[in-house]
Amino acid sequence: MSRRKRLYAGQRVRAVRRHSGLNQAAMAEALGISTSYLSQIENDERPITPQVLTQLSRHFAFELEDAPEGAPSLNWQSLLDDPVLAGVEVDPVRFARLRDSHPEIAHIITNLYQGYRQAAERSAMLDDSLAATGQHNARLPWEEVRDWFHESGNYIDQLDRNAEDIAEELGDELNPDGLIARLHRDHGITVKPLRAADPNAPLSQYDAASRTLFLAEGIAPESRYFMLAHRLMAHEMRFAIAILAANAKLKSEQAQKLVSVGLANYAAGALVMPYARFREAAMACRHDIDQLTHRFGVSFEQACHRLSTLQRPGARGLPVFFCRVDMAGNITKRHSATRLQFARFGGACPLWVVHEAAAIPDRILVQMAETPDGLRYVSMAKGLVKPSGSYGRKPRRYAVALGCEVEHARHFIYADGLDTAAAGAVTPIGISCRTCPRDNCDQRAFPPTDRPLVIDPDRRGMVPYRIG
Repeated sequence: MSRRKRLYAGQRVRAVRRHSGLNQAAMAEALGISTSYLSQIENDERPITPQVLTQLSRHFAFELEDAPEGAPSLNWQSLLDDPVLAGVEVDPVRFARLRDSHPEIAHIITNLYQGYRQAAERSAMLDDSLAATGQHNARLPWEEVRDWFHESGNYIDQLDRNAEDIAEELGDELNPDGLIARLHRDHGITVKPLRAADPNAPLSQYDAASRTLFLAEGIAPESRYFMLAHRLMAHEMRFAIAILAANAKLKSEQAQKLVSVGLANYAAGALVMPYARFREAAMACRHDIDQLTHRFGVSFEQACHRLSTLQRPGARGLPVFFCRVDMAGNITKRHSATRLQFARFGGACPLWVVHEAAAIPDRILVQMAETPDGLRYVSMAKGLVKPSGSYGRKPRRYAVALGCEVEHARHFIYADGLDTAAAGAVTPIGISCRTCPRDNCDQRAFPPTDRPLVIDPDRRGMVPYRIG
């Protein structure tokens, strides 16, 4: 192999290892190489050989599709499709020839484009943050935790695999009665009903002194199942959760406690929907949420959320985005394994079907949407009502949305019947009004922050300004 043909991608290998939750020794063992060899690869002191690349692809879904040798990985088509290059004609054959014959130029292009995308994302994050809080870099504890899960790819390998092992141990006892039995047998925890006259009483309460878990009467069976799983995982994985929470290095004590709760919730979802079985079932039914809820005894929201966590290296699920929106339009849960990124603060585009779904419970609405970068997505949204168990306590009303890029529509049952190539079937949406570049949207709530406004007192449209 000549020097110019050698492949150096140490930063990407390191990112894949950290995303998988492995140290160098564990990853080196999986690849069949020494720890020192892996360290040299990560520091770009040695190239990736074809044999190591094969092992990376097999065990970690390490993809270098269309990447020039000697340059970092990049989806080159996404670069060419970026709106910043609109109107620029590029011959893909000549571009590929330039890329492959001059890897040093490809390296520069890659770094520049990734820097541009990161700068754009940081700008959007800062703008939304300032709009929401009026402060620079101010994040509340729950925002810290939300961002930590996002940066982790919404997949925690150690918890996911351990929960899957416990599910295998339980076998046919992976059900509410089986979890109650294991809680009592292995942890001395008794489950009792919570009969509270106060309508604002908690849905669950654990008394550590008496080792008693109280569950409110009247909660939905799938919620009860999940709360049992949460308590079991909080005990069986307490050390792993404590280490993960400490390594998250969050700024406040409140955030540390919140991330511990979130990790126990993650483990509970991984227990009741074991990774391999759930992924296989999802692919078999083409991600029909109703089928998955019946098969695994979970709620519609829980099944949607679990689909967004199927990011195990070497066994990834369909890349989807997932979010939950309340009646005021606030996004209270969000994750995307697609190129769609949600506004980190505030609401989403009012043209997105999830808002309509929030007002129409128990109906599934489908939409094909296009973001300003020209990418198309198929979205499914359903309005949900979660009973409170008491007349004196209002039920929760919200909507969840799940979607994928159009190129994966054949695996997404909700795309059936849509003409994904028809221009008239597409709804143009943005991420948030403050960052959306569209200049002809009748639903705009705020002007974009990076465009000048044209104010004409003698001309009036849907909004009292035009975007320059």
